[in-house]
Amino acid sequence: MQIEITGHHVDVTDALRDYCQTKFDRLKRHFDKVINVHVILTVEKKVQKAEATLHISGNDVHAEAESEDMYASIDTLIDKLDRQIMKHKEKMTEHR
Repeated sequence: MQIEITGHHVDVTDALRDYCQTKFDRLKRHFDKVINVHVILTVEKKVQKAEATLHISGNDVHAEAESEDMYASIDTLIDKLDRQIMKHKEKMTEHR
């Protein structure tokens, strides 16, 4: 799984990069067919926003989350992506 992390109006530090990679490893446990991940971290005034696009086999998954803390935004983003991936996985296994 390739993770590309970019920042708009924010410097992507090593701590943020490591935090994102450890969190995205959680998604890899649930669904191992993730090909590519593009994460964009943005700061607009007091709002810290994280958005990601996952390229998985058969579909693209997009989610975004915002909060006043970047780490909280990343956590919320991972939760949203996890739910979407589980739903996609169930759709793939249940062909009628």
